Amino acid sequence: MPQVLTDIGLPIALILIMTGVGLSLTGADFKRVLEQPKSFIVGALCQMLFLPVAALSIITVIGLSGELAFGLFILALCPGGTTSNLYSYLAKADVGLSVSLTAGLGFITPFTIPLLASWSLTFFGGDASFELPILMTWAKLTVVTVIPVLIGMAIRNKWQTFALRAQAYVSWFSIAVLALVIISICLKLGEKLIDFTILTGPAVIALNIITMTVGYLVGKLLLNNEAQSRTITLEVGLQNGTLALLITSAILQSSTMSMAPSIYSLFMFITASLFTFIVLKKDKERAANTSLKHQVEE
Repeated sequence: MPQVLTDIGLPIALILIMTGVGLSLTGADFKRVLEQPKSFIVGALCQMLFLPVAALSIITVIGLSGELAFGLFILALCPGGTTSNLYSYLAKADVGLSVSLTAGLGFITPFTIPLLASWSLTFFGGDASFELPILMTWAKLTVVTVIPVLIGMAIRNKWQTFALRAQAYVSWFSIAVLALVIISICLKLGEKLIDFTILTGPAVIALNIITMTVGYLVGKLLLNNEAQSRTITLEVGLQNGTLALLITSAILQSSTMSMAPSIYSLFMFITASLFTFIVLKKDKERAANTSLKHQVEE
């Protein structure tokens, strides 16, 4: 992979993406969390507790180990990205909750990821030459995630019109950057690509489908709110693949570790799009049935 893409391009891309998160935030988002904390807590627990536990369980059952297992676990530690906010809008979910979860967990994960990632390097039996300096990683993640969100919020507060226009471009930009990084990883792996895809693919697919399904069911059970259930589904299903690749590619410089985040980053668009199509179709059918019922009553 071209060094300039991982060492310079990827961090800059992530900074712009997280600035985009800040551009979408207002004081009302934080006020909403305080007024309705239950939905935020349920979403945060699904993201920060259930997702890593599910990843560990799947890794154990499928038998992944070493760098491939580490890559999948790192992805599970990452928060949702701006793409989850976009899909929440498209799926008629609770966009405010989505933005609140993305931003709130974006402030927390720079502290949790270095600690859990450092532990997992040893747990998964990876190459001893890989070391993740906790303080340096924490500093880097803070610079490329927390600070840009604060800058984005400041811009939104001062230039609201510009902030609203820029949000959509940031989402598409994040997708473009992911595509470039994934292509570079595939080229670098060469003949190993097919073998690693076969090894990692089932675990990636299982993690995505299981967590989205459980996220939706948990939302329906605990919140009894369709829009918020959709949001939690998309938040646990659409991970910040750019952040995961920053750790695996730029900090640890391992294409093998980057396989799971790369495959997941592609597959999650398929499931998120399918989920959006299904729920919108369901809404359309419900509206048609309601209209027919009213006509019969009249």
